[in-house]
Amino acid sequence: MHSNGPRLRADLPTPALLLDLHAFEDNIAVMAGHLKARNKAFRPHGKTHKCPEVAKALLRAGAIGCCAARLSEAEVFAASGIPGLLITTAVISKGKIARAVALAASAPDTMFVVDDRQNVRDLNEAAAANANREPLNLLVDLNFGRTGITPGQPAVELAQLIDSLPNVTFRGLQSYDGAAAHTTPFDARAARTAMTMGKAVETKQLLERAGLACPLVTGGSTGTYRFDSDNPGITELQPGSFVFMDMEYGTIGGPDGNEYRDFQNSLTVVTTVVSRSPGMAIVDGGYKAFSTDRPFTPRAVGIDGVVFHWAGDEHGRLDVTNASRDVRLGDRIEFLPPHIDPTVNLYDSIYVLRGDRVEDIWPIAARGKSQ
Repeated sequence: MHSNGPRLRADLPTPALLLDLHAFEDNIAVMAGHLKARNKAFRPHGKTHKCPEVAKALLRAGAIGCCAARLSEAEVFAASGIPGLLITTAVISKGKIARAVALAASAPDTMFVVDDRQNVRDLNEAAAANANREPLNLLVDLNFGRTGITPGQPAVELAQLIDSLPNVTFRGLQSYDGAAAHTTPFDARAARTAMTMGKAVETKQLLERAGLACPLVTGGSTGTYRFDSDNPGITELQPGSFVFMDMEYGTIGGPDGNEYRDFQNSLTVVTTVVSRSPGMAIVDGGYKAFSTDRPFTPRAVGIDGVVFHWAGDEHGRLDVTNASRDVRLGDRIEFLPPHIDPTVNLYDSIYVLRGDRVEDIWPIAARGKSQ
């Protein structure tokens, strides 16, 4: 821990991200144990936390590497010694491809994804300078409608192109259906991911019939890990949000009801009441403290009956008319964020707490790394 940093929860500047270390460790143990019992490799996604210390905690629990959403994220993780990197979006421009090849030279087990023939050729040409052939995974569109090649024969033909080139090698399939992660209720989510991930497994079988080995089928999410881990055709999973959780994931439903209880909310945003008037309190957390891309607002922790309303960049307005306790000027109030990934990206560091004691401060080193 930084020797001159705050040592107690009550001393922390606000707004700030707080990590409940006990809940965080439990979340990792649940996911890692579940996947180990089903003989699935575990490559968690770093886009949630953007923090090398979190990635290291996951490696200690048995993860084989770390996914990154962007090349710049992967560069941060590689500089921190994180192995087994998989960049889950395509690297397209000439400048980025040059950086990708440089990254692969220093971290040879780094993998990339592709869904376009020209991109494959560009990567092959740039990789000529490296001693090792660059491993490429096909980015497969599983009805998400964002990026990826069509499963089936189009994917086989792209894999055949990769296999024909001297400086790249076909490794497997990157298979993510973001819509499945938040499909409700539980049974509908199971059916959706069985259908979409089934397309990836069928593509793997087509590849093998065409004489191409496909050792890797990777994908899945915090919302679908239960189902994907029972699919024999999937080799590894890449959930991310489970380490922290958020309000949205809490509503997707579990096997016994509307709440998703597999993992605990380990990350909160702490704010301070900076103004008080009858029935209303103003806190120092607004648009710059929470992601605002969801239709619901942050939920107070440890105090019932509080309704959060946005009040600008720097402030939130609380309706405390029905609050379960008195709210006073200077009070600290913690909130669950609606959407965890973009909320984390607003902060420079995470305060790591065991109870009320600050054990460490973890830099969010890949914050803002969106290139």
